[in-house]
Amino acid sequence: MEDAHVLGIDVGTSGVKAVLVSMGGDVVASTTTPLTLSTPRPGWAEQDPDAWWRASIASIRAVRETHPNARVAAVGISGQMHSSVFLDREGRVIRPALLWCDGRTTAECREIEQRVGGEERLRDLVANPALEGFTLPKVLWLRNHEPAAFARLSKVLLAKDYIRYRLTGELATEPSDASATLMYDTAHLGWSADILQAVELPESILPRVGGSSEVLGCVTAEGGTVSALPVGTPVVGGGADNACGAAGVGVVAPGEAVASWGTSGTLLAPVAEPRVDPALRAHTFCHVAPNLWYLMGVVLSAGGAFAWYRDQFARDLAADPEINQVLSSRKSCCSLAAAHAVHSCVNYKPRSSASRSRR
Repeated sequence: MEDAHVLGIDVGTSGVKAVLVSMGGDVVASTTTPLTLSTPRPGWAEQDPDAWWRASIASIRAVRETHPNARVAAVGISGQMHSSVFLDREGRVIRPALLWCDGRTTAECREIEQRVGGEERLRDLVANPALEGFTLPKVLWLRNHEPAAFARLSKVLLAKDYIRYRLTGELATEPSDASATLMYDTAHLGWSADILQAVELPESILPRVGGSSEVLGCVTAEGGTVSALPVGTPVVGGGADNACGAAGVGVVAPGEAVASWGTSGTLLAPVAEPRVDPALRAHTFCHVAPNLWYLMGVVLSAGGAFAWYRDQFARDLAADPEINQVLSSRKSCCSLAAAHAVHSCVNYKPRSSASRSRR
């Protein structure tokens, strides 16, 4: 038997990644299982939570096969923020998850503001504006547009929390993801009774909130059989992908910042207290490090815009080794995929499903 390792899982938008890390911090194995994005209508973005689960299992098994004798001492999970998993009373998925980049809930955002008493009141309660990407508008959309599905709703989970649920049977989340739902009191660290009362939702549909480094469940016999993880392996709370990424590069103190580029692009800066931008140009969320928050600006179409452009117009060029040299010489070429444009930093209001410009 090899020395103890920890297993990390990240439920992204383009794939589920698993990494096996030694106690010294060395990554000894890593693999990603790709995911597909469903866009049944312009501006919509969905994924099947069970596809996340299948991809998680594939990635876990792949890294385990490279080091079959490695002892997995614990599992940590990160994941895409905001994306809604709707479960019925039996713990079954009701419909595909509405993702962070889904833009169908503009009317529900206005409904939230009206019910709460305006944008300033919403800011005071949850430190963020009502934007289409957040979880609460998605729950209200389900109620407004798919009442039969809403009638079956028993729990709302986030992406990473669904994977932990499948591994452990425990319905739980932690502050970094909870604070990005628009239902969590970011300052007082609990579900907001004021918000839930205003929108007429019971707190019972929300999971319990534990710590990011707290063990929130252990691998069950069923989870172990499917994943090849030992029964009883502890699974910690983990965190939202951006918060975990910041912690991973050591950005866990005020005065530090990190810019990241994936499907979306973010700029994140920790703060010692839940500070709120009066103009709501940046989000305020809980960090995975205890007693720490962060401000974050987001552009939804970062790497995703390049992937879209490649798939639509440049599939042959994608494999061309000289493409980077060609692009670096083009100073006046730009591309804008506005379907999933700006999430924060400016007062973005959706106007079109997609656009592109070149001059």
